[in-house]
Parts: sequence; C-alpha cells; structure tokens
Amino acid sequence: MLRRIGNWPLLVALMVVALGAHPADAAQTTIIDVTNPFIRKIPIAIPLFKPLVENAQAAAVSDAGADMVAEMLDFTGYFKIMDRGAFLEEPRILGVSGTSLNFRNWTVIGAELLVTGGITVAGDSLKMELRLFDTFQGQQVVGKVYTGQLKDERRILRRFCSEVIFYLTGQRGFFNSEVAFVSTGTGNKEIYIADYDGRNPSQFSKTRNITISPAWSPDGQWLAYTAYAKNNPNLYVKHRRLSQGFEISYEGLNITPAWMPESSSSPEVEDKRLAATLSHEGDQEIYLLTGKGKIIKRLTSSWGSDVSPTWSPDGKKLAFVSNRTGSPQVHVLDVASGQTQRLTFEGRYNTQPSWSPRGDKIAYAGMTNSQNNIFVIGLDGRPPIQMTANSGNNESPCWAPDGSMIVFSSTREGAARIYVMTAFGTDQRRLLALPGEQTNPKWSPNIESD
Repeated sequence: MLRRIGNWPLLVALMVVALGAHPADAAQTTIIDVTNPFIRKIPIAIPLFKPLVENAQAAAVSDAGADMVAEMLDFTGYFKIMDRGAFLEEPRILGVSGTSLNFRNWTVIGAELLVTGGITVAGDSLKMELRLFDTFQGQQVVGKVYTGQLKDERRILRRFCSEVIFYLTGQRGFFNSEVAFVSTGTGNKEIYIADYDGRNPSQFSKTRNITISPAWSPDGQWLAYTAYAKNNPNLYVKHRRLSQGFEISYEGLNITPAWMPESSSSPEVEDKRLAATLSHEGDQEIYLLTGKGKIIKRLTSSWGSDVSPTWSPDGKKLAFVSNRTGSPQVHVLDVASGQTQRLTFEGRYNTQPSWSPRGDKIAYAGMTNSQNNIFVIGLDGRPPIQMTANSGNNESPCWAPDGSMIVFSSTREGAARIYVMTAFGTDQRRLLALPGEQTNPKWSPNIESD
C-alpha cells in the first residue's frame, strides 16, 4: 500500500494547494524502509517541466526546476535518476496531469516513479504545479500547487521534495536543514553555514580568532560555539538571523556545547537547556546550563576529562567522551539516576559522539592504524560498524535530522573537507570545498519557518 501525504505547514509568503488528494487507507505502510542497509534505489523519471505560458523566462525556470528536483532527490541516496534520453514521451509537450500520461511508456523503461511539473511565470510571480506519480498503479500520489515569487523557486522545490520523501518514508527528510562547520578560509577558524547540500555557504562568526564546536538549538534558531575571542575558550550563543547573542564565561574552559532536546515550547533562549564542559571547579566536567549560561547542575563527576556531550532524542541520556578509564572512550549517562556506563571498548581512542535522531545508534570517530575513521555503534551491545576506511582522517560525524545521512570531515583529498554518506556508509561524496580547510560539521534540525 502507499502512504498518503500528511499536512505540511505553509512557508511564509508561499501559498500551497493540494492537487487531487486521495482517501486515506487504514493499512498504509511506507515504501522505503529507511532502516534497511540493503535498500534498493528506486528508478525515478524527472522530465523537463512544462512552461504553462509561452515566454523565455518560464522555459528557463522550468528547465532549472526539473534539474534541481533531480539533484535534490538524488542527494538522498534513495533514487536512481533516469536518463531523459530514454523517455518515450514528453510531459512538457503532452501535458503534466495523469490524464495526459501513458503510464505504460514509463513502466516499460523501468521508471517506477514519475515527477511532472507545470510552471507559470508572470513578472516576479511564480506558480508551480508539481506532481509525483506511481507509474505501476497509474495514479498521482503527491500533488501540490505552490504560488510565490521567482526568488522562492528553490524553496518551493525543497518543500515539494520533502513531500515526496514523506510519502515514501513517513519522515520529513532534511531539505529544510542547514550545515554549520568550521573553515579557515579567512586565515582564522570561523563558523560558516551552508544549505544541506553545501550550496550558499556564508560566514557566520567573525571572531578573527579560533572558533570551533558549533551546536544548533532544537528549533534551529540559535548556534552555540566555543571561541577564543578573549584569549580564553568561552561559550557564545548567537541567533542565526538576528543580531542577538551573548557570552558564557566561567573561569577556565568553556567548551563543547550541546543543546538539550526541546523540553519547553517557549521560543525564548533562556528557557532552553545546554550541556557543556566547564573546568571552573578543577576537572573538566559536563554541566547543564540554561540557554543563557546559568548553571543548573553538574552532570558528571569523575576523575579525568568529560567532554563532547551529545543528547539522546528524548533528553533522558547523554553520551560523552571521558578518559576516566585511561584512554578516551564514549560513555553514556542516565541523567535522572546519574548512572554512567562505558559504551565503546574496541579501539584505544574514541571521540566525537553524535546520537542518532532515531535514538538507537551513536556515530563517533575512532582511531585505527594511526588514522581516524567513522564508526556507528548501537545501544544493544553489538560491535561497532566501521563506515570509512583507507581514506585519510575521517572525523566529527553528525546525523541528518531524519537520521538517514551522516555529515563528517575527511582529509581523503588532502585538505580537510566536508563529506556526507548514507547512514549505512554508502554514497560517500564531498559536500563542498572552500578556501582553507573545513571541519567540525553540525547538521541542523529542519528549520520550518524558512
């Protein structure tokens, strides 16, 4: 059975209307099992979209739109994008609705899914009619009309691709997310932000010093990070769009921030919670802070250094790195009881944990043969699985908001760059390349208000 699309919040300044909704089916199941490491890529045809008005601008927008949808869906690793040279008919000529299509012409070439689009451009106004068809059932399964401005084209297509992924997997995907990372392009380590696919990178911090460890708040509106702006590692919290921010400075180290999953619906930053490593009492221990830096309580208390916290999705547990057993290893803290258990035992140097949004796995960087590689370990006691090998140093893994991909840094091409791979280690490719080196990526949640 096929999964019907749920409701999706409207983008600001965009109007969205459903096309041809179908009755819900009580026995619906997902088409793509995102937990299956042997998932088969689905052949999908994405022909050029049809300009519904005859002008050069509409034709250019139509061509670019189809290419962008193909790139976005290909990025997920779920699809095999079919060669347009194999198509037996052109919706651009015949029409984009189901009544205009001969689905046999698509199934015979192996296309299981088909995307069509009709584009209207009038001045700066843009209207996009976008559909997804199941070619074997011969029916439309996603259909939306988006109305906005020409500048909204990429946002509209991200929204449509999110609908496609939700229909197929039951998850919202990551198309409305961003990646923060550290780059040395200015001569200093500064934090940058780019779209989920590496497009539109821009400098976020301007400390002109060492700036590291970006961390996204649960609503995606705030970034916490460590900077040496005053010759001491202090924490800074800054709004991603507005000129709002503040400093958290205790004596000694103030490092490795990690926002607690949202426990309050309040948009105010002081109502959020933040874990971070502080050393004002001597040892490097992890503390729970308010969003503005007031200490709520000390979370760890042990000989050695406790750093790099990462929260479970329910906020009840915290994984972190500690050398309390001699070498750096990943440990898990139950926040309510205060009980701690060691998670990693293979390897002598395991750091940089990142808890999966699905709650069942933790990715981390582990040293093997004098190189760092990415590993994923479950919480069920099974051995870790190595994701990278024979490709330079691979560090700082971080999960996509839907848990389907992992972003990380790697020196496999020489200078450190940002890469992505599926949650099972496949489809590894570079996300972007800027002057200098890029490290320490952190994937944001989906930012619904954009």
